Amino acid sequence: MLLESVDTYRAFTADEPWKDSELDSKSFPLKPTLLLPPAIPTKIVAIGLNYRDHIQEMKHEDHKDPVLFLKPPSALLNPEGKILYPPSSTRVDYEAELAVVLKGRLNNASPEEALKAVWGFTCCNDVTARDLQKTDGQWIRAKGFDTFCPLGPWLVTDFKEGKQRITARVNGEIKQDSTIDKRIWNTAELLSFVSKVMTLEPMDVLTTGTPSGIGPVNKGDLVEVEIEGIGVLRNMVATS
Repeated sequence: MLLESVDTYRAFTADEPWKDSELDSKSFPLKPTLLLPPAIPTKIVAIGLNYRDHIQEMKHEDHKDPVLFLKPPSALLNPEGKILYPPSSTRVDYEAELAVVLKGRLNNASPEEALKAVWGFTCCNDVTARDLQKTDGQWIRAKGFDTFCPLGPWLVTDFKEGKQRITARVNGEIKQDSTIDKRIWNTAELLSFVSKVMTLEPMDVLTTGTPSGIGPVNKGDLVEVEIEGIGVLRNMVATS
């Protein structure tokens, strides 16, 4: 879908709109409950520890290369959907992140080649069961629960990375507040690095790390991730 205004949209007529951008001639009313994540990925590749202030707050050492982990596609959550608090965890955290969706296949790509494969950018909340992350020592369970990857609300195809503000709010209170230029590696560099580890397919998602200020949420909280030039991703925390 293509957003026409605050309350209307038009649909793409092709399954691969980056190849054929023709739109349906009819406009439709937009309801938040209609929105789905703006990608159907084969995998979600996530980057850890890409802001130095977050490295410091997590008490990690600096690292030579980007830190990679995977979130399963089953973790995807709609904008306005409910983040489900797993009964096996006692601490669930928000993590505001800039995410990218691909339109092309990448394998062993240069940063310049990688950037040409980008379809657009969106907001992500890399929800994490922090207690399980510490217990396990690796991150797949802590970050892989169903609903632990809210994505949206829009895919912005003309977004140009600069000094856009990225924030996270819990019940209206700002918890994270930074700018995306403070990342250690930018999107092109990250995509190039990942493509030398695994082949990336069209519609795959890359999340690019979170700034400092991470913290817990409780059942009933409203979590908002906002990136300047993209929009606000809103999700409630619930048990069911």
